[in-house]
Amino acid sequence: MDLKEDSDAKAWLQLKPVAPLPSQCCGSGCSPCVFDLYYRDLERWETAQARNDRSLLSGKQPPETRGCSTKLSPETFLAFHISTLEKVTKDTYLVRFTLAGHSQLGLHPGQHLVLRGTVDGLEIQRAYTPISPVSAEGYFEVLIKCYRMGLMSRYVESWRPGDTAFWRGPFGSFLYEPNKSITDNADDETFVTLVGCFKTFEGIYLKTFLQEQARFWNVRTFFVLSQEASPEQLPWSYRDKTRFGRLGQELVDELVACCRRKPFTLVCGSAAFTEDMARCLLSAGLTEDSYFLF
Repeated sequence: MDLKEDSDAKAWLQLKPVAPLPSQCCGSGCSPCVFDLYYRDLERWETAQARNDRSLLSGKQPPETRGCSTKLSPETFLAFHISTLEKVTKDTYLVRFTLAGHSQLGLHPGQHLVLRGTVDGLEIQRAYTPISPVSAEGYFEVLIKCYRMGLMSRYVESWRPGDTAFWRGPFGSFLYEPNKSITDNADDETFVTLVGCFKTFEGIYLKTFLQEQARFWNVRTFFVLSQEASPEQLPWSYRDKTRFGRLGQELVDELVACCRRKPFTLVCGSAAFTEDMARCLLSAGLTEDSYFLF
């Protein structure tokens, strides 16, 4: 191999895509996943190398995305500035990100984004669902719960207003029609029962917002506190709608039984929690097409 061939071989190796680390997959079933993107780029690289044509590495960019660097993409991370960061409980943050002008994020209810962070040189990715109204202009908000040993938690707790975070998306196979907030649509007669599971009363976030939502005729809220045992310590407005212990079959049966029509249930939590709730819902008489596990 002469010097030119050796130089070309090194150049191609430098262009070869690097396989993602397990920490770079958020585990939420995104499509495309970071591994999907890696295998796509690897195939593109192998084709380009075989034809000795580096122009093939760039791929073909869809016409609708050319020259558009501010539009969300499932494949490309975009930078968003943090405008405000509020600590709503001891381990939960409400973060507002800026959008250009009066633009909207463009997500539908039920969709989420993937956040990229770096801790000690290790890239990590996690999925989060914006909680700002679909109609919000110029910003979007994300509620992020931090955990003592969480890598992404360390990254999020380092944020300050003015910092930049990188997101890609949207993702999510559940889409709510007519894609508008239920309480903002006078023609939407969907009845919502929200069951929130927390360790303590102090750990309940967005209390004011949830109380405001519960004033609508078609919204009611329940709370399950796993590390409290007495209603005497709670404000009067919470005593009738709070249970103690863990969410289990008894309460699930009660909630399903009081529905006027067959309910459709959305479950979000850890893998163990969603699996447990699926069993409870089936035992309560629902079928697999009557619930969705995020």
